[in-house]
Amino acid sequence: MLLMMAEVLRLGKVSEAFPESTFWALLSWNQTHVPWVGATLHDLIQPSFSFLVGVALPFSIASRLYRGESTRTMWIHTLKRSLILVALGIFLRSMHRDQTNYTFEDTLTQIGLGYPFLFALGFAGFRVRVSALAAILVGYWLFFVLYPLPGPGFDWSQTGITPDWNHLLTGFEAHWNKNTNASWAFDRWFLNLFPRSEPFLFNRGGYATLSFIPTLGTMLLGLLAGQMLKEDHPDRAGRMLKRMIWWAAGLFAAAWLVSASGICPIVKRIWTPAWVLYSGAWSFCLLAVFYFLVDIKSARRWCYLLLVIGSNSIAAYVLADGFGGFIRESFQIHLGASYDQVFGEGYASLVSGGLILLTECAILAWMFRRKIFIKI
Repeated sequence: MLLMMAEVLRLGKVSEAFPESTFWALLSWNQTHVPWVGATLHDLIQPSFSFLVGVALPFSIASRLYRGESTRTMWIHTLKRSLILVALGIFLRSMHRDQTNYTFEDTLTQIGLGYPFLFALGFAGFRVRVSALAAILVGYWLFFVLYPLPGPGFDWSQTGITPDWNHLLTGFEAHWNKNTNASWAFDRWFLNLFPRSEPFLFNRGGYATLSFIPTLGTMLLGLLAGQMLKEDHPDRAGRMLKRMIWWAAGLFAAAWLVSASGICPIVKRIWTPAWVLYSGAWSFCLLAVFYFLVDIKSARRWCYLLLVIGSNSIAAYVLADGFGGFIRESFQIHLGASYDQVFGEGYASLVSGGLILLTECAILAWMFRRKIFIKI
């Protein structure tokens, strides 16, 4: 969430102002999404968020059962939460538009679509969860493989890319190319069922509605991790850490195998099965690092800001996605149009973005101190 909020720093602008700086170039690259295959640090935000939804579920279910809630009550809450997440994602994607933008690739929407299935699997055993994960990965892989590749008369004008786009995949991997794949074809039908100012042809980023299915796979990996944590015992902390590391290593190995062999590329934008494995491995790594620092070493003072943001993740998401522009305009009104150039034009985006980020963190800290938590 902190990385997502930090988008307002617009490090790419700083890098453009100082093209000779490797430091700013590296930071800028890690604050952008790769064009298609591969990943940066920024590409790991959404899968990490989705992974943690799964991590939290065993604790949530246990808490509700302890309070005596019935399965029916929990299911009603789950479905309400799912609908609210979908609606909130559509709302945020519709801001500054002339009409509702019915699109379902937003992070909140993707989680909302898969959450009821995750909740159902929250009551299943380890084997059922692993089997469901395997079915998702293999089934989604087949869904793309069985969709025909573009033929000689294919109309590339309907895809937003050209046949000579630098990032097009060839051979068997072409089944996962941008806006010529199975999920793109589904959206060409599904999204045009909703009122639109003009027919939907393609998503400029290549994102797709059906990515919620493999995103469920990412949440399932989080569910497996959360169950391990829930069953943890202080005397077995070292063993738990090793299990997380082994899971990360296994997922990295599987991702490398299917990617290097050409079976499936690592593409975040359409959430390929290889991406589920790769991003899941990173998520286990990050969880292991924080588990080691916070639970084993009890080094907790440094993570106060992360706690403030993480405990109000929905509020943080909405603030970052919907109010950054408003805060920036407010500073311009009260501090002057050139307030962000105090260190020169090259650092303008860093100054304005830093003030916006500080303001958002201050709001979240105020909510945290007063125990105001927005929950769905």
